[in-house]
Amino acid sequence: MTTYVITVPGTFVNGVPDAARSDIERRLRPRDPKNTDLGESEELSLLTVEEGGMFSARIEVEAADQAGAETEAVQLVSRALRDSGLAEADAPLGPAFVTGIDSEY
Repeated sequence: MTTYVITVPGTFVNGVPDAARSDIERRLRPRDPKNTDLGESEELSLLTVEEGGMFSARIEVEAADQAGAETEAVQLVSRALRDSGLAEADAPLGPAFVTGIDSEY
């Protein structure tokens, strides 16, 4: 297995209340990329929200390959958003991509 840091971009269409943002971060906290060497050295943030509602969630995922890591990351972020009360239409996600790889060979 390989540890990937995956970035999942999206947009909060109607903004995001502070309480919802805190809830999303709490739900994703176990996957915080700061737990990886890359996340620590690059000071990656778990959730970054820009003006206009664009956001990036960066999470740590263990998977056999890149495609599996990206798929799992999207599922985890989608679940965190949904469980925090946001419908898919309120926070559509873009395609996930690899931010870093930390393999043990």
